[in-house]
Order: sequence, then C-alpha cells, then structure tokens
Amino acid sequence: MLEKSLEGKSLALKLLVALGFSVLTGVAAQIRIPLFFTPVPITGQTFVVLLTPFLIGPWSVLSQAMYVTLGVAGLPWFSGWKAGMSVLFGPTGGYLVGFILASMFLSKFRAKSFMGKIGSLFFANFLIIHGLGLIQMTLWFYARGSNPDLWKLLSMSLLPFVPGDLLKIFLVSSIVSSPRLRKE
Repeated sequence: MLEKSLEGKSLALKLLVALGFSVLTGVAAQIRIPLFFTPVPITGQTFVVLLTPFLIGPWSVLSQAMYVTLGVAGLPWFSGWKAGMSVLFGPTGGYLVGFILASMFLSKFRAKSFMGKIGSLFFANFLIIHGLGLIQMTLWFYARGSNPDLWKLLSMSLLPFVPGDLLKIFLVSSIVSSPRLRKE
C-alpha cells in the first residue's frame, strides 16, 4: 500500500499526500445526485473517505481534517461547490465530522480478511458517518423549529444511501484486498 511507501519519507511529502487525498475527497464531493426529499445528496466522497485509510493509514485522518477545515475556511469543495461554517452547522455537517472519525477508526482497525474489512467499513460508514449525519440533521431540524419523527429522519439521512454505500463498501473491500495492493 501507499502507506508503506510513506515510511521514512519527509513530513513535507506526507503532508502533500494527505492534502492530495483531501483534494480527491473534494473532487469526489462534486459527483453528486441531489434528492428532492432530503438536503443530503448522494455523493462520491464517501468512497474516498472509506478507501483512504487503507492506502495512507493514519494520514487519512489529517487528510479528512484538512478537507473539513479548508472547506469551513472558505474553499468551495464541499458537495455542490459549497464552503463555510454554515455547511458544518447545516444538515450535512455531521457527515463531514463523521469523515474524520471514520478515518480515525479505519486507520486503527484495519482488518486483514475480506470479511473483516467489510465489517469495519460497515461500522465506519453506517454507525460513524451516518450516525453523526443523523444526529446533526436532527439538531438542524430542531434549530429550525421542526420535530420530525425517527422514520422521517431515517428516510432523509440513511435509507436512500444504503444501496450506494453497500456498493462503495464492496468496492473498497475488493480494491484493498487485491493481491496487487496487499503486502501482508
């Protein structure tokens, strides 16, 4: 993996690699399909978020922290070319925080077996990313004076994304289990 080739390299190179994966996340965020019934679009960024820890290890945490920090600072690379603190406090902000925590989890708990990888990716995607997304969306609705029931929240923050996320999880597991990439 790329992570092994980073061993012994300069801090500057490691930071550039982390920044490169931040840029890749920002580009993948523009691969989006808006849904009329939710403020959360289907995007390609979760694929990059789930893949990066297997490629660059703990540097993926910095990569996602850079992505969120630079986006909040004004770089318009969140989904739909958005930027700023309002995105972090908006209905999709929980997912952004989830990207950092999912990267942290996956860089610490990278299973060796194919099924183990799928299990850790399920946890990172559905419990961490979508869990924080659900919490933030709930807070966003409450701040707007709305009190949606759990079914509405799940229909807007999780259920429409399950098929695509399952595909992303399978693809990431397949990629990182490939004998060409694996040096175990």
